[in-house]
Amino acid sequence: MADLIIRNVRTVTDPNPVDVAMTNGVIVAIGSDLTETAATEIDGEGGLVSAPFVDAHFHLDSVLTKLPNASGTLREGIDNWGAYKRDGLSVPDIVERASRYCEHAFSQGIMAIRSHVDVSDPQLRTVEGLLRVREQFDDRIDIQLVAFPQDGFYGSPDTKDRLLRALDMGVDVVGGIPHNEPTYEDGTRSIHELVAIAAERGLQVDMHCDESDDPLSRHVETLAAATIANNMQGRVAASHITASATYDRYFLSRRLIPMMQRAELRVITNPLINVHLGGHFSYPAHRAMAPIQDYRDAGLVVACAQDCNQDPWYPIGDADMFEVAKMAGHIAHLMGEEEFAVLFDLVTKEPARILGLENYGLAVGGRGDLVVFDADTPKEAMRRSAARKILVRNGSVV
Repeated sequence: MADLIIRNVRTVTDPNPVDVAMTNGVIVAIGSDLTETAATEIDGEGGLVSAPFVDAHFHLDSVLTKLPNASGTLREGIDNWGAYKRDGLSVPDIVERASRYCEHAFSQGIMAIRSHVDVSDPQLRTVEGLLRVREQFDDRIDIQLVAFPQDGFYGSPDTKDRLLRALDMGVDVVGGIPHNEPTYEDGTRSIHELVAIAAERGLQVDMHCDESDDPLSRHVETLAAATIANNMQGRVAASHITASATYDRYFLSRRLIPMMQRAELRVITNPLINVHLGGHFSYPAHRAMAPIQDYRDAGLVVACAQDCNQDPWYPIGDADMFEVAKMAGHIAHLMGEEEFAVLFDLVTKEPARILGLENYGLAVGGRGDLVVFDADTPKEAMRRSAARKILVRNGSVV
């Protein structure tokens, strides 16, 4: 006898109803009309079942601050966040806002988040607060933290010490922001040093990279080269890389993408925020999102993420990964009948690969984490941002 069976649900790739059985927090069977019984059985009423959403790029330390951004630019967002760090930030403030957000995110079917943590804060209140939140939500959301020097690795003489201290405190991933360093050369140096730190400690890298309208911002090339030089293939993510939408096609296809392939570089785009903050300084204005299809066609792992909710960079947002996927579908022309399943992958399976989540996925042997949506097809689920009817975490209905 199984512990739990969700009956009469449809998967993202198969319209035929199936049952999903779980025991001891693990999926033990998936099939039509399973004959075994369970202590708890629930009728999914033909709804769509999926592994949970994974948000591979977020900022829990700034979430729900609701700081205004009159220009709608990255620069003003950074400046306004800097002022808040000086005047309004505290550990209780971070814990309260991030906890409130995580409660809602979980109800929306998000069960894993990679959050960047601003280590430019001299007191590392950001780190202390989010370590508490990670522990608080351990039973519901897998939270990875990235040591992120928002003001630049060379923004102050103490930044390196703070970043290393954050890693010693339990932060999981090394971050960076080369395009926000004092000079382009400093950006290049920061990439090499940060990747070396991660390699020495056996950690992954997730770097804000080329979040710009500048076609000459090409730090992603350096990031790929540093990945190869440090034998970090498959363990490094380039987040944003919006500038790559403006690159010369020869450079993109003949030089950059082959190097990214050799580095097995992961790509994380943030469609909502990228489109909002980008495209200000080019004419004709570009779409301000990395060319997803080019990277997917090259066999690279690509994910889409939220980045922000109601903070200095994005005034709206509701922890809804359907919004993220739909925006990606519009910008990347992923609206073919078969491509709605691809959009699901961009906010579930692909980010799970980037985070290295163990036993993730709707498959026998997978962890018993599921979401059942009030829709019968991927397209209908996205069209309506379908309600989350059933949430299952570790084989238990929650």
